[in-house]
Amino acid sequence: MTGVVVFAITAFNYVVITYFVLLNTVYLITSLIAFREIRRYIRRLKSLDIGEFLLSAGVPPITVIMPAYNEEATCVESTRSLLTLNYANFEIVVVNDGSRDDTLARLTQAFDLVPAARLPTADIATAPVRRVYQSRRFLSLWVIDKENGGKADALNTGLNHCQTPLFCAMDADSLLERDALTRIVRPFLENGDTIAAGGIIRIANGCQVEAGVVTDVRLPRKLLPGFQALEYLRAFLAGRMGWAAFDATLIISGAFGLFRRSIVVDAGGYATARTSGATVGEDMELVVRLHRHARERGIPYRISFVPDPVAWTECPETLTVLARQRDRWQRGMAESLIRHRTMLFNRRYGRIGLLAFPYFYIFETFGPLIEIGGYATFVTAILLGQASMLFVVAFFAVAFVFGMVLSVAAVGLEELGFRRYPRLGDLVRLFGLAVLENLGYRQLTSWWRFRGLVSALRRKTGWGDMARRGFPVEAARSR
Repeated sequence: MTGVVVFAITAFNYVVITYFVLLNTVYLITSLIAFREIRRYIRRLKSLDIGEFLLSAGVPPITVIMPAYNEEATCVESTRSLLTLNYANFEIVVVNDGSRDDTLARLTQAFDLVPAARLPTADIATAPVRRVYQSRRFLSLWVIDKENGGKADALNTGLNHCQTPLFCAMDADSLLERDALTRIVRPFLENGDTIAAGGIIRIANGCQVEAGVVTDVRLPRKLLPGFQALEYLRAFLAGRMGWAAFDATLIISGAFGLFRRSIVVDAGGYATARTSGATVGEDMELVVRLHRHARERGIPYRISFVPDPVAWTECPETLTVLARQRDRWQRGMAESLIRHRTMLFNRRYGRIGLLAFPYFYIFETFGPLIEIGGYATFVTAILLGQASMLFVVAFFAVAFVFGMVLSVAAVGLEELGFRRYPRLGDLVRLFGLAVLENLGYRQLTSWWRFRGLVSALRRKTGWGDMARRGFPVEAARSR
């Protein structure tokens, strides 16, 4: 091998080390800021009377929109979860997006649905609506049956039939805690410029679920869901909490977010082939577009993250399904940020254009190219005998040890703020997972993200199947 090739491999390895240092430094900064913000948030919570607020008739009405496509395993439990919400004024709109399974039949049987009239309030283009149903048992529950058009199209259908100033978008495989709406609506009450707020997503695998409510929180026993539970803690508590402190929230999970209906309609609703162009990352694309829409029109606005309203979700338990999910997530991010790349380093968009957008564009979107290339050239350098001991130690420290420290910090944030895992055994396992995930699992997710980026650049379409096992109701009861 020529000296030029060896030099190129060595040079690229140092680029990779620099990348990992910068990436993990950002993670460290957001973690430290999140630590401060969570302490402040907990102090504020102690001064609030949530029980009194729950009974208030002055809270703004909310429509919960839940798209459902082939969700027969979870749709009934998810809907029951919504019916138990402690909120003074809300209704539920489930949108059956042309499911090929028994989703509609199960909803009809469980909630005694009958055909009903409901006039649309907006005219965002969507696939045709077949029929609208209302529950005879729960008058606040509506189900819209439509032809298949994708998740974003289903959300737009719900948005067209939304009759309240705020709407909550969620997934059919998620369960909202009873006070979730009460907690997530607070930014809208505290600041009239708030146009969107996101809550935290937690893993329901292994938890006990009764009548649509998580009654016993447990860390998943299986390794793969356990890794994901840790990932979610790191992403939400250490990541989004930190970015929210900069007023630079760029992502609100499609599993649980609250939006001001008027500005979302003005911005064109969720992106589909019928509107501004389809993407598998409709949740992130909408938030990025809301930033752009408000900045370009001089609209005062704020997009928030709230760490304690919880949506519990079923995560993949097999590598095949998880790989498809991460591929889709990466495609969605790449599609969203490339579509709005005019915001990159653009002062017109304030701290979003100068701070958040560049970080997510460079590190989160295109970072997998550097990471996968870095692992490959690192191994190559060792095999060729071109890696010094200092280099090996430095690479291991920034690519593995630093990641372990940040994962442990995320567990610390969870214990400091919310302590949702009360069992000592679960807490010990979380710390163990924080170490173990860096020895193979994170490299595997980098590979999946790399494939997702390639798929986005090749303009691949489609979601891929996401098999549902259903919430572990009976299994949990038997323990």
